[in-house]
Amino acid sequence: MFMPLAFIIGTAGSGKSFFTAAFSEWLKMSKQDVAVVNLDPGALKLPYSPDVDVRNYVDVGNLMETYGLGPNGALIMAADLIADEIENLTRDIESTNADLVLVDTPGQMELFAFRASGPYIVNELTRDPKALIYLFDAVFSINPLNYVSNMFLSAAVYNRFFQPQLHVLSKYDLVPKRDAKAITDWSASPMALEDAIEAKLEGSKRVFSRNMMKAINQLGMKFLLMPVSSKTNEGMTNVNTVLERIFTSGEKYTT
Repeated sequence: MFMPLAFIIGTAGSGKSFFTAAFSEWLKMSKQDVAVVNLDPGALKLPYSPDVDVRNYVDVGNLMETYGLGPNGALIMAADLIADEIENLTRDIESTNADLVLVDTPGQMELFAFRASGPYIVNELTRDPKALIYLFDAVFSINPLNYVSNMFLSAAVYNRFFQPQLHVLSKYDLVPKRDAKAITDWSASPMALEDAIEAKLEGSKRVFSRNMMKAINQLGMKFLLMPVSSKTNEGMTNVNTVLERIFTSGEKYTT
């Protein structure tokens, strides 16, 4: 059965779980059969009810108690132990018989993206097509220095997974419209971003941001951002359209 997976990834606080919850509900309202996977073993509370939950196999609290670890040590250990549960998680996902699977990744992005277990999990978790949805936090990205830092992180994530990757400006409703438009303009036009760097940054911050932006652009990477609000559902149609283009050449997931 064809069951593509979309992994939601981004820095801590970028709104991954809330986006997962809102997008899954939007898909259901659009008559799409969607399953949601929680891949964060340290999550205490989620804004959705997962169809598949890694905490059934790897529990951070148990690891802390069993091995005398602190929260960070337990999270690191848990991130690697997830790889040992690939067969169980794959079985659970396949049993949902969904048309699309949304995978909510750990809150601390580095535990998933920058450990050896991360790419292994993405590659081995079912044999169906995969894509990444990388979230740019709108509140964080208002400053061009932060925006360029997010560009770098997104490029690094792509370098880790080498999967189709789309980019979302999350928490769009929390910033003034003029700022949201400026950020999306930066994503579409390197010249607009360079103008903002020259106007708003000084000294080494300006030099660093300008050179980093140019280095990333030389790689040919595109960061066209789709503004999305998990509160109002604005932008969900655009995200879904891009996923359909990646997975089914523009056709609906549901056959």
